Amino acid sequence: MVEGGKISPGIVEIQTTNHRGFTPEEVAERCLSKLLSVSDTAPPAIKEQANAYKDHMRAVLVFYMKEAVKSDRTTVYNALCDAGQKDLAELIRRL
Repeated sequence: MVEGGKISPGIVEIQTTNHRGFTPEEVAERCLSKLLSVSDTAPPAIKEQANAYKDHMRAVLVFYMKEAVKSDRTTVYNALCDAGQKDLAELIRRL
């Protein structure tokens, strides 16, 4: 982070999975933590509204990430078919 022309240390977060990639739900949660935070000191009504908005954003992000995964699989399927790998393409389609 650069503040006043000087570089200051930032926060580094590391998240890993074991023998798999991240799910759309996990990626959405990571995204939400960068987009929106709710202060513990906010008035209760504001916190409630912000948390409801965050829940809505989570659902929208998860939906569109799942759509992106489907779309990418379609792209991979078509590329494999074009390369003459119909059997492999069919395995990808079934995922």
